[in-house]
Amino acid sequence: MGGGSRGGTAVLGVGQPGRRGPARPVDGAERPRELRGGGAPGGPGDDGPGGSEGAEAERLSNLEAEYVFGMNEQSLSSRETSFLISEEPVSAKRFNLFLRRRLMFKKDEQSKDSIFFRDGIRQIDFVLSYVDDIKKEAELKAERRKEFEQNLRKTGLELEIEDKRNSEDGRTYFVKIHAPWEVLVTYAEVLGIKMPIKESDIPPAENIPFSYMLGPLKLPKNVRHPRPEYFTAQFTRHRQELFLIEDESSFFPSSMRNRIVYYILSRCPFGIEDGKKKFGIERLLTSNTYSSAYPLHDGQYWKPSAPPNPVNERYILFQNWARFSYFYKEQPLDLVRNYFGEKIAMYFVFLGFYTEMLSFAAIVGLACFIYGLLSMHSNSNSSEICDPTIGGQIIMCPLCDQVCDYWRLNTTCLASKISHLFDNESTVFFAIFMGIWVTLFLEFWKQRQARMEYEWDLVDFEEEQQQLQLRPEFEAMCKHRKMNAVTKEMEPYMPLWSRLPWYFLSGATVTFWMALVIACMVAVIVYRLSVFATFASFMESEASFKHVKSFLTPQITTSLSGSCLNFIVILILNFIYEKISVWITKMEIPRTYQEYESSLTLKMFLFQFVNFYSSCFYVAFFKGKFVGYPGKYTYLFHAWRSEECDPGGCLIELTAQLTIIMTGKQIFGNIKEAIYPMVLNWWRRRKARTNSEKLYSRWEQDHDLETFGSLGLFYEYLETVTQFGFVTLFVASFPLAPLLALLNNIIEIRVDAWKLTTQYRRPVAAKAHSIGVWQDILYGMAVLSVATNAFIVAFTSDIIPRLVYYYAYSTDDTEPMRGYVNDSLSTFLIADFPNHTAPSEKRDFVTCRYRDYRYPPDHDQKYFQNMQYWHVLAAKMTFIIVMEHVVFLVKFLLAWMIPDVPKVVLDRIKREKLMTVKILHDFELHKLKENLKISSTELAKQVLIQENKAQLANSAV
Repeated sequence: MGGGSRGGTAVLGVGQPGRRGPARPVDGAERPRELRGGGAPGGPGDDGPGGSEGAEAERLSNLEAEYVFGMNEQSLSSRETSFLISEEPVSAKRFNLFLRRRLMFKKDEQSKDSIFFRDGIRQIDFVLSYVDDIKKEAELKAERRKEFEQNLRKTGLELEIEDKRNSEDGRTYFVKIHAPWEVLVTYAEVLGIKMPIKESDIPPAENIPFSYMLGPLKLPKNVRHPRPEYFTAQFTRHRQELFLIEDESSFFPSSMRNRIVYYILSRCPFGIEDGKKKFGIERLLTSNTYSSAYPLHDGQYWKPSAPPNPVNERYILFQNWARFSYFYKEQPLDLVRNYFGEKIAMYFVFLGFYTEMLSFAAIVGLACFIYGLLSMHSNSNSSEICDPTIGGQIIMCPLCDQVCDYWRLNTTCLASKISHLFDNESTVFFAIFMGIWVTLFLEFWKQRQARMEYEWDLVDFEEEQQQLQLRPEFEAMCKHRKMNAVTKEMEPYMPLWSRLPWYFLSGATVTFWMALVIACMVAVIVYRLSVFATFASFMESEASFKHVKSFLTPQITTSLSGSCLNFIVILILNFIYEKISVWITKMEIPRTYQEYESSLTLKMFLFQFVNFYSSCFYVAFFKGKFVGYPGKYTYLFHAWRSEECDPGGCLIELTAQLTIIMTGKQIFGNIKEAIYPMVLNWWRRRKARTNSEKLYSRWEQDHDLETFGSLGLFYEYLETVTQFGFVTLFVASFPLAPLLALLNNIIEIRVDAWKLTTQYRRPVAAKAHSIGVWQDILYGMAVLSVATNAFIVAFTSDIIPRLVYYYAYSTDDTEPMRGYVNDSLSTFLIADFPNHTAPSEKRDFVTCRYRDYRYPPDHDQKYFQNMQYWHVLAAKMTFIIVMEHVVFLVKFLLAWMIPDVPKVVLDRIKREKLMTVKILHDFELHKLKENLKISSTELAKQVLIQENKAQLANSAV
């Protein structure tokens, strides 16, 4: 549906960023007083220095003005006047004196906070900036700029250069670029841009039942849907009369204009170096030939624009989208799409939909947490541990060799109660629920995505994208050409063998960094093992710790400190790897932007997966599983004894690990996203604040903003998908994870909106019909999450052993779980301790207990796993198989029942295609009739002329 190319019928003018201001009068009567003579600085009305020379200059300027304006005043306005001044040939001193004075009067006449050329008519579609370079390559850069700008003019673009003396810092040149109508229509046809041909007659979708209850969450209709819906068709110049062109200046929205200009900039050549043709603005930015390239924002975000500027969509977005007080409101997605383009808008569609779906998971997770909270004190497991007559009488074996002492089980009373918050009967239900939730999320997202593809005219975009988005870097590096089997045209081609070395280097680099992450995780494990004994002996000997011993045990202290250290290592490795992965991906020379993003996404995600999740996998599936037993412990590198879990299980440690990494990452990310660009922008504007807005031009204000960059959206997706992993992969250990993610995303939407609207330069608009390769990653994580949560419930939580005891080993009919704690602990004879592992202090105890299912020391098979161990293991494996099959069966049923594209959307697509074909047919038929009518008229005239000639000839005879 053509919601992207609107005519001049937009509600409140929203979505007309391309509208030009009213043309300024050019006749002498309407010119400023200074241009008509008198009142100019240095002229007859000036009391300052200048005298007769100033009067003579003013008289000459007026004479030249009459001559120039009489010939072609508007053509003079369309030239690069500041550029002419900066060159200033000797033969044109008096003429340039007039130009200088004319520019000065223009500055005094109007504010520089404008998005138009000096004529007030031509809109600025793009801005380039550069500074004087005094280094040895200055001449080369100047030559590149000169040729680049000449080639831009050859394409039809119009340039206006602001001299550095007119800039706030006195050293930056600004090249303002305007795309005239002929350029826009030419490249709209080249890019296959769809434009409106008729207002849609398809009625809007029916309201959802009880939608009136959502009134407080909705935005005004003119903000939600700023433009009517249209039937669209690919723009072609020979069918120009078919399209709804009410005003050429507003027919192409500003987002579409800057996309077209950037397409030209990215393919414009600037010379031949080393025998190779060089082209593209990105290369010039990399070599610092230009310092920046960006489209302009519509105006200030805190106030509406004044005429002749178009309606300020940036201000409307800030008021209705970027303010934190609107956190509960829906997003104006159509307006976001109109201003920033479909690619950025699709990200906000995904983030908003993901946040909506998280609300259901958050409610269920909160209910499970409340259940654990309410049942915490009635839990028989915690009650037995805390009971002085039960847990207080159980002597536990030392947690480390020699320096650690024996301890009583009831010292972990509070830890066992906290563990019950997350390790209870509701854990199984929540794990199964999240397996179904993630399926519903992905299936409904496909429907939402299909709906947005239709509404935003992206249904047939994939093929266009493959054909049009060749990377200039790829084209520049290609020495070969081959025939495209589809288009039958020669296109750049790079053989696989020429890129193989870079592929090998890329794979080796990613493998090395993932191995480095594993090595760092092992180092953190060694830290935990080495400091555990220190914490245990120190906290035991220090009297100051007696008040916190009940909840800050050596295990918890070691786990928390290790998690914090691991989080710091994660951030450091992530920062370094980001730079390396971008460089490696560029060296692979991907063919299209899509291939570039897919390759970078794969590298970054693989690393992020290992970096952020490896420690959680260790705690969930390895810690405490290969400990051994007293007298025969396993050792890491034959030096450090393997970590044991708390008597209440390892789930509480997994919860702590997940909470620290997930919460820390989200807090750090929000601070980085919000504060970092704000500080940078403040630093750039610190001098400009002393100047009035009249001297601080719109292009300079945007120049001082932070750059969003081509990978800005990539990092936003990466952050969201990483959070999705925390919410799904380990959610059985932390049912509050969806709630934390929900709260973070509510803030994240407004932070991202705020920084895009206020802190970043306007990104170049780009199209995207989906979230790309991220969707495949989400599907992979959804499948993996079923397995991880099943294993967490089976092997990390204490649910299965309790169920086995309840149904198979309990002897108390009134309280079936009574005696479970004692049953889950095995007995070890202290005399069997080897000398190098026994505690240094001797005790009167004969035996100590440890967590395992093994035969007692008086049994024939002492310290071997008993039958209950194998029963529990069989129950765990059975649970994993049953849970996975049940969840996967439900997933497949839901995926089969829920269509990828809703029927109503399919019907609308068919209707639009039918109407588009009919409109095009009627247009061509009408055009053919007109041509035939003209041809028949001409033929009749020719016949009549021939008959007259024949009659004249006969009469002459």
